[in-house]
Amino acid sequence: MKLTEKLSQSKKTLFSIEILPPLKGKSIQSIYDGIDPLMEFKPAFVDVTYHREEYVYKKREGGYLEKVSIRKRPGTVGICAAIMNKYNVDAVPHIICGGFTREETENALIDLQFLGVDNVLALRGDSIKTEPNFVPEPGGHAYGLDLVKQIGTMNKGQYMDDEMKDAEPTNFCIGIAGYPEKHFEAPNMFSDMKYLKAKIDAGADYIVTQMFFDNKKFFEFVQLCRDNGITVPIIPGLKILTSKKQLTALPKIFHIDLPQPFYEELEKCKDDKQVKEAGIKWCIEQSKELLKANVPCLHYYTMGTSDTTRRVAKEVF
Repeated sequence: MKLTEKLSQSKKTLFSIEILPPLKGKSIQSIYDGIDPLMEFKPAFVDVTYHREEYVYKKREGGYLEKVSIRKRPGTVGICAAIMNKYNVDAVPHIICGGFTREETENALIDLQFLGVDNVLALRGDSIKTEPNFVPEPGGHAYGLDLVKQIGTMNKGQYMDDEMKDAEPTNFCIGIAGYPEKHFEAPNMFSDMKYLKAKIDAGADYIVTQMFFDNKKFFEFVQLCRDNGITVPIIPGLKILTSKKQLTALPKIFHIDLPQPFYEELEKCKDDKQVKEAGIKWCIEQSKELLKANVPCLHYYTMGTSDTTRRVAKEVF
């Protein structure tokens, strides 16, 4: 079922999660172990991230360097199929620009349609570690907007092969990312909003936000969206902070702020165990406030584990 249909039909705030594919060489059981404890909360959907291949240079005989492709985690198509088969819940694969040509994107979407996947999250994706800036694949998309346009075009029955006659249209519900604290590459929030609106106009159906720890910034983001004519559902994305390392790592990687009251509580913590407890408490309060505001869904970035998310969900749902 399309997520927009689920959201419109539900009379209460829904619960959803995002998971990581297992590391290469691990079994699908590691996925199930992260989902099983959360099924009692009846997730409306499970997002499955995509981790593109990276490159390393290995020294060979003669002193020359060979560029070698490495993929640390498998793709999402098979994982989504396994999740839907085992749990009878909608799986939402991340479709990214990086590492894909337009033709490869089209083929992946066709495979997903055959599997009965109704929803996709369209993202540009991050640059790989060896590149200072995002570099599109030759013949691929440079921007998330172009990816949304391709999916929207397929939803109209138009494929890359112009000679195809009477092609069946796809019927994907298209999600995109939103940034309550601005995408780090955007010069300002108004520029960021301009491109977000362009994606909606191109066919995107809903927005899932980057993680945030200050609900005020989320509410301001939603209002700014509405002021700019964006009327689609906006789903807040939440992360539970669990270690001292994350105090600096999360702001650096995701370009987000920690509210001063939260930071002061974290500074008092002597070890990761105390940080974890403070993070759970903060996320519970965040969730309860968002629930009172009647957000359509609370989306939790589980990072492959379930214990902390389960503790939050038990207090909120």
